[in-house]
Amino acid sequence: MPATRADLFAFFDARRIAHHTLEHTPVFRVGEGEEIKAALPGGHTKNLFLKDAKGQLWLISALGETKIDLKSLPARIGAARLSFGSEARLFDALGVRPGSVTAFALINDPEHRVRFVADAALMAADPVNFHPLSNDATTAISQANFSRFLAALGVEPLIVDFAA
Repeated sequence: MPATRADLFAFFDARRIAHHTLEHTPVFRVGEGEEIKAALPGGHTKNLFLKDAKGQLWLISALGETKIDLKSLPARIGAARLSFGSEARLFDALGVRPGSVTAFALINDPEHRVRFVADAALMAADPVNFHPLSNDATTAISQANFSRFLAALGVEPLIVDFAA
């Protein structure tokens, strides 16, 4: 059973990871929810769930305005040809549905089947904002606490400068 929002917040609280959540109507695309972004300072994200030709799963998290070239991405991250992962594979690997893809879903991947790639600009933003496992809220945490969250999961992000 995948973690719920309450499970995620309990995970944060047990590790003294401060977090602030804003409830809102569901947001399905990066371009939606400008009023939500205006109410929350920091870096707002887009998250891509991908599968490469060898079956490796990837989660890419970047600032919402970052351009990601899917044709050049495999060479930059050491992947085979990439395609979007199916809804079933997404739920199986990260326990979330399309529209709710988030780095926080790594809490549902204890076997580390998904490789995490983070945009360098995202890793410089403070705070960072992600959906808390569903797209009807946005949760902000500091960059230091985001790093603590990943470390608590045993996740070492591959940081890529997509602007380069």
